[in-house]
This record gives sequence, structure tokens and C-alpha cells, in this order.
Amino acid sequence: MSKSGGVKRSRTRRAGENAYGVLLLAKSALMVLIALLLLCAGVWTSWGTARPAMTGSERGTVRVERCGEDVCTGTFTPADSHRDVRERVTVAKTVSGKTGETLDVAVRPGTDEVVRTGPAGILYAWVPFGGALLLASLVVAGGLRMRRTALALGVLGAATTAGAWALLTF
Repeated sequence: MSKSGGVKRSRTRRAGENAYGVLLLAKSALMVLIALLLLCAGVWTSWGTARPAMTGSERGTVRVERCGEDVCTGTFTPADSHRDVRERVTVAKTVSGKTGETLDVAVRPGTDEVVRTGPAGILYAWVPFGGALLLASLVVAGGLRMRRTALALGVLGAATTAGAWALLTF
């Protein structure tokens, strides 16, 4: 018996317990890395659209003239009178509304593609990040057993996605 009154464990058993602890730590580290990877991928995917929607230098309006399956086309009129009118720009059909509608937009640098600005356009640009938040919440809840943190991530992701949908449809 040891001084503490318990039975001394063998060296093999202590090594096994230490190995089990290392495996638990490795599992937790892997789950954290997966959650971070999901969040980084969501930001990376969203940033290409979010940057011009939030801080685009070439802003103006587009009048939607024709819609196809995925995109609508129209004429871009810049807010700055020193810039040229673009006869044909494209905007995603999911954010364009109806033919004949006029939308506030910003031009993606180096392209003839425009993105919506304002609250609806900004929330729509961050929808991939909202989806990443939802996926990361599952990893955090299931892999890390951090239910409150997972709930917060899930609520933020759902709010981003639902907010974009609500602003675009109304």
C-alpha cells in the first residue's frame, strides 16, 4: 500500500492511462482544428462578395432588364458622374428581384459582375459564413461537448441565413 492508503497501480496501467489522456487531448485538438477550418473556409468564401458589398469603390444602380436561369443582366449607372455607364452587367438572380427593378449595387473589381449593397446585400454575402457557423456548431457540440458555445454558433449562423432571406424577399 502507498502512503495515501490506496493500492499502487502498475507501471503498465499508468502508461495506459497517460496514453488515453493523450488520445483525448488529440481528439479535442482535432475537433478544434476542424471547427476553425470550417469557419475560415466560410470567411474565405464570403469575402469575395462581402468586400465589394461593404466597401466597394464603384457603386451605383442597376436596372434589371433580363433574367436567365442563374443570372440577370442590366444597365449599370454609377453614382459617381465621372465614371462610364456600363451597358451590360450581371447580378445573381437570387438577389436581383424582378425584371424592371432598380437595385443599389457595387461592381466587383475587374469584372462586369455587380453585387447588392445595403443590409440585404451584405447579409447575403455572408450566407456562406452563416452555413459554416451552422456546421461548426455541430462539430463543437458533438466533438467538443461544448453545448452552449455550439448553440451560440448555430443561432448566429441561422440568424445570418434567415436574415438574408428575409431582407431579400421583402
